[in-house]
This record gives sequence, C-alpha cells and structure tokens, in this order.
Amino acid sequence: MIFLYGPPGAGKSTVGRALAAALELPFWDADEAIEQRAGMVIPAIFAQEGEAGFRAREAAVIADFIAQGDGVAALGGGALLNAALRAQVEAAGAVLCLQAPLAVLLQRLAAAEGERPLLSTNLQERLPHLLAQRAAHYASFARQLDAAGEPDAVVWQAQIQLGRYRVRGMGAAYDALVRRGGLAQLGDLLRARGLRGPVALVSDENVAGFWAETAVASLQSAGYSTHTILMPPGEEHKTLQTVANFWEAFLAAGLERSSTAVALGGGVVGDLAGFAAAAYLRGVPWVVVPTSLLAMVDASLGGKTGADLPQGKNLIGAFYPPKLVLADPDVLSTLPEVELRSGLGEVVKHGIIGDPALFDLCARGWTAVSADWDELVRRATAVKIAVIVEDPYEQGRRAALNLGHTIGHAVELVSGFQLRHGEAVAIGTVLAAKLAARLGLADGGLVDEVTAVLHNLGLPTQIPAELDRGAIIQAVGVDKKRKGGKVKFALPRKIGDVQVGIDVPDWPQILM
Repeated sequence: MIFLYGPPGAGKSTVGRALAAALELPFWDADEAIEQRAGMVIPAIFAQEGEAGFRAREAAVIADFIAQGDGVAALGGGALLNAALRAQVEAAGAVLCLQAPLAVLLQRLAAAEGERPLLSTNLQERLPHLLAQRAAHYASFARQLDAAGEPDAVVWQAQIQLGRYRVRGMGAAYDALVRRGGLAQLGDLLRARGLRGPVALVSDENVAGFWAETAVASLQSAGYSTHTILMPPGEEHKTLQTVANFWEAFLAAGLERSSTAVALGGGVVGDLAGFAAAAYLRGVPWVVVPTSLLAMVDASLGGKTGADLPQGKNLIGAFYPPKLVLADPDVLSTLPEVELRSGLGEVVKHGIIGDPALFDLCARGWTAVSADWDELVRRATAVKIAVIVEDPYEQGRRAALNLGHTIGHAVELVSGFQLRHGEAVAIGTVLAAKLAARLGLADGGLVDEVTAVLHNLGLPTQIPAELDRGAIIQAVGVDKKRKGGKVKFALPRKIGDVQVGIDVPDWPQILM
C-alpha cells in the first residue's frame, strides 16, 4: 500500500489520483472520506468536534483504508503526527512525503482558502508557522518527493522512489517491483495477482544454492505446491536443448495451462524459462525474479524471451510478457563483484539513454554505486520501462536500448563468452560513442566521458587484442536487428539523448 503525506498544498490528492491510475490501483482521499462519513465539511467538523474529534475520525478512515488492501491513499497534512497511527501506517505500506517550496504551497492554497481549518485565516503568516512547526516531522520520512513540478513528472518520480511500475503495451499489463526483502514475499505477491499452482521454480544450480530455499518457503507458506527445476549455470547452456529439458520437467511436474512458472536467476534463466513458458501448452503464466544486477535492470524487463544459436545470441525466441517482475536488491549480496561490475555496463547504458542523474551516480565510481544498490536498480529499471512502454515491440524508440549491443553481442560471442555480457556492452558503448563522434552526432568529449566512467567502474573499454576482428564483423552481420539487410546502430548524441536506426556503411573501420 502507498500513502502520500506532506504539508497542505503539496498535491497529495492530485498526485495520488494520477499515481493510482498509473499503477491501476484504487485511490482514497482521507479528507474526502471523512466528509462523506460525517455528512459535513471539515471546517464544520472542527467547529463542532474540535481538532481531537477530527483526528479520531481521520484515524478510523485510515484504518479502513488499510483493511481494504493495496491502493494509494492521500493523507491529511497532520495525520501522522500521532505516533501510534504513524506506526500503523508504516507497517502497512510505504509513505511518500511530498514537499514543495513555500511560494508553490501558498499559490496552491490561495484558491482553497477557508477549506482548511488550521489555515483558515492569515494564510501568508500561518502557513510558514505551520511548516516550521512540522519541518522535523516531515523530514523524518525516508522517502521524500519534490512535488513542485508538473503532475505527470511528479508521478513518474514517485514510481522511481517507490520502485513500483506498471508495464503496458504488450498484452495484459503487469507490475515491475523493486523491493528489498521481496523474495520472502513472493508467495503472497503471486496470490495477490491471482496466479495459480502448481508452481515450477526454474533456476540454475548456483543461484538455487543461495535463494531457492527462501523462494520455495515463501511459495509454500502461501499454499502453493512447488517443483524446482535446475539447469547448469552459464551462457553456453542458453540453448534449445535446455528449453526442451524445461518442457519435459513441466510435464513431469503436472503443470497445466493455468499453472505458473517462476524464473529465479540471471538473464539466462529468465530468457530460457520465459521462452519455455511461452511455448508450453501454447503459453502458461510466468513470473521473473532476477538475481543478478544485469537481469534486474535489463534482461527481466520487456517480455523478450529466447535462446541462442551457434551463430549468435537470442536469434530465436518470443515476446511473452510475465505476470510480475520482482527485483529484490538484497539478493545481490551473494553476487561476485565481477558480476556486479558487469551489470553496471547496462546501468551506465541506461543513464546515457535517459537519465543523466543515473549516469552522474555511476560517475562517482564503484564505492558510491555499491553503497546503495536499491537506488541504482530503481533508477535503471525506470529508464528501461519508460522506453518499452513507449515502444513495446521494438518498432522505433525501443531500439535505443540496443546502444552498445550491436557490436557488444558480437564481441561477447567471438570471445566464447569469456567476456561477460555487461563487459561486452561496455566495449560496444564506447565504440558507439566513437561512431557518433565520427559522424558528427557527438563531440570527442562524450567519448572521453563515457570511457572514463566505464573504466572507473572496472569495465573494459577496448576490444581485447586477441579477438579476431573479422569474426566480430561477421557476427555483427547476422545481428537480429538488421533492417533491409543493413545493420542499424543506436548512437549517443549526449548523455540522455540517443538516436536510433543509423546506417553507418563503414562501421568496421572503428574496429581496426
């Protein structure tokens, strides 16, 4: 559940309605509910019952909101001054405290003067006094949101703060959640979405050793019958034979069309399990629980599933969206540092595509980014979701996500997957910046900036000397994103701006 709180005039009701619509959740406004139940406006309640009577009504309304389950609730500006009510609310969900400059609050409240009993007269004097009294109280909430901007922008920033998104455009919409401790809530989250068992938990042998027990316990405590299906770890097992093994295991586990497959693992597990789910009985519901940084910010999002062929990566597959994406940043604690650094290759790419603030965070180096994986995952997830919602089937804007991948995939393949995916993407991103500079789309300063950030994060920025350039060129030639027989590139013009669909006839020269 989501609670919006903050000073009068911060926009809790306006933002709340829009946020609830974006997440397809019910919306409740505490002040409106109090007036409806009392049969009189709030100033009249204050006049007849005083502030104590109003607060008692307010507490009862909020308790009823909590009892109704998931939704968005806009609370009055003093509701959580009551310590007991605050504890009740924080135990039930996430509190987002909206803030805005005094001038903005005054402007918004001027039109409604007289409707707020504590600010009924002398607004210019009483509001600053009220804000001073409550400043420490409002600042004590962990999630703070600048609500001074346009409602749509504020709502999007609210979703980033909450790590909660609704992904649309490819069949039925689904939730993408970034939630610390979320793996232990997996069973309840499936129940809340009406998903049925038996549940096939698909993972690889490494990940299962750390996290399968937690996932199974959560599923079984929610009443699901579970069957664990394992594969060997590694990109070399991302094959149709592994998919066929999953199908046979699904049959043995008695999965029906209404059953659920859960992919617990990195990008390989998610791609393969999703593809298996797409084809088994012509499609069964599936859920993806990414356990690597790379999968959290990239591979798990967008509904693209598939397997590799000897000639290249992801040459066979399907668009098949999951019912839920659940990223728990706490599981990154068991990931080797080299895998975390690899995942940062995709994070930096997302910053270049659509979030200069994320790029700036990466520019602070390893110590800064590794101190708070939660924020990093939330911001990087938001970039990809914004792109895939705009272009779910990769007809235009979504091609920006290919930044660094056209050459990066080929480098990864020719290395025999000795280079990790994020490492290859880092190399490909630097090369894309160089191509952009050669074409005059960007200046050399961009190349230096991108190279420096990736290098400081411990990622490679050049193709290893031992790799066969001719083989890389040949591998790029079978890239699945060709159009009209030509390779099209996504190239950066500046941080936060990537141009797609660019034909670069002499691109192989960049490898030499």
